[in-house]
Amino acid sequence: MILKNIRFPVAAFFLCCVFLLLPACANIDPDYEQPTVTLSSFRAMPSQGGVPTFEIGLHVLNPNSSPFRLEGIVYTVSIQGHDVVKGVGKDFPVLGAYSEQTVKLTATANLLAGIRLVMDLMNSPNQDLQYEFEAKLDTGGFGRAIRVREKGSFRMNGKSAI
Repeated sequence: MILKNIRFPVAAFFLCCVFLLLPACANIDPDYEQPTVTLSSFRAMPSQGGVPTFEIGLHVLNPNSSPFRLEGIVYTVSIQGHDVVKGVGKDFPVLGAYSEQTVKLTATANLLAGIRLVMDLMNSPNQDLQYEFEAKLDTGGFGRAIRVREKGSFRMNGKSAI
């Protein structure tokens, strides 16, 4: 008898949950494409207090019919395996439907990682330098985070290391 009385409220609760969540599923766009993010620029800025500062440009492309809100970005720039730059960014403008925009990030170098990199370069000065850029873009809400990873190499003389 007690078991029958417990089953009804539990079943009613689950039924209410299904009816509340069903309209939320209707709002999911089956044609949604994940926005594309590429590294567009990386340049040194005038330093403040002797610590190198960089400006990183990310080109964001929204291929969807709805606006895209970027809540925040966490990023790392590594050279020769040393995390030379790490940072975060927030307060970005809303990217309209079927549009693209370049997002600028300002980053400060990790001084100790930079010293380790210089020491490694002194031991083997004539090699190509490997870099890696990683970023996680938070789209907020129930949206999945967008992860970006670009790798490459360059030479200290500025020429391509192809």
